[in-house]
Amino acid sequence: MADVLFDAEALLTQARAATGLENFGADHFREGLQVLLETYDRNVQDPGSRNKCRETVQGRLITRLKMQAAFDRHPEILDIELKTPMFVTGLPRTGTSALVNLLASDPATKALLLWEIHYPEPLEGLKPGAPDPRHMGMVEYMEANRNPEFDRIHYAHPDLPEECVMMHAYSFDGVQTGWEIMLEPYSSWFQNHDLKPLYREFRDYLKLLQWQRPGERWLLKAPAHMWALPEIVELFPDVSVVWGHRDVVGVTSSICSMTHMIMGLYMYGGKPAKTDAKQLGPTVMEWYARSLERGMADREKLPAERFTDYTHDGFVEDSMVTAAAIYAHFGMEMTSAIISALQAHMDAHPQNKHGKHQHKLDQFGMSEERVRERFDFYLKDNPWL
Repeated sequence: MADVLFDAEALLTQARAATGLENFGADHFREGLQVLLETYDRNVQDPGSRNKCRETVQGRLITRLKMQAAFDRHPEILDIELKTPMFVTGLPRTGTSALVNLLASDPATKALLLWEIHYPEPLEGLKPGAPDPRHMGMVEYMEANRNPEFDRIHYAHPDLPEECVMMHAYSFDGVQTGWEIMLEPYSSWFQNHDLKPLYREFRDYLKLLQWQRPGERWLLKAPAHMWALPEIVELFPDVSVVWGHRDVVGVTSSICSMTHMIMGLYMYGGKPAKTDAKQLGPTVMEWYARSLERGMADREKLPAERFTDYTHDGFVEDSMVTAAAIYAHFGMEMTSAIISALQAHMDAHPQNKHGKHQHKLDQFGMSEERVRERFDFYLKDNPWL
């Protein structure tokens, strides 16, 4: 296989040629694109994986062009108001996916679904209310290519809510798919640049989806939102933020395991064993410790009424109590119809339905003492732990 080159201008030119479109929108994405390509070039050596990374970038550029074309054709999209969105954040592996899946069963809620993330641009000629053929194609593809091991860690389906960071990727910013952020130069770049352009563009992308399939209020989630709480509160003035908590030892072990597997899938052609787990572990721990430090410091400066908290263990023990507390804190009515919808979801989705994720901290070169020492700032006097 010929060497795969990560040339930004060549990729931009090819995306234009593939679509016949020229307008990529605001230019802020170019800096992140360049840093991301350098990160791939420096760290991904497997020829097949290099090609996959390049194709992924190419696809995102094409989608970015198509989304901008929709804005150009329909400028009224940007006038849409996104009312009372809810952002779920905090450390990863705190039950955010299960919580969001539960809350999304409220008919008034509009979650960011996986298939919409992959196909955010409107399909020209599709009649209002008609099924999108891209959706069914994705369902068939994912069911035919299931990875049972990854399903035990994080079960994904086109019709389930997914991490907002996947939408951020069209801005060539954010934490991408969770492994790029562990590598240089992307990690340092992300931690030291202005996130407002990213979140302003993210808000526009949500408006684009709202325009296609309206909903009453958005429900969004990602640990990465801890990096941008001031931007979120500024750009979404009536936002509510739900913060998840869990013992840091289990969180660290679990997210290390997940990141290790993802790196193998993307960097080594699906062979996680080629990623040095003991070298990766401290890097992953440090990233999430810094995320938490950033989020906690910013939260202290923001209106307290915008936030509420829950614990993973409390959610597992009684999910309905957790949901009711969230609704009550933000003055949202939990009607009998909503309770029935949430209960039906819980009945259909018991815990560990897709298997239990097994992981051990020492696999990743760390001890409980080391983890607790690094997260001492979080553990000390924390009423949620």
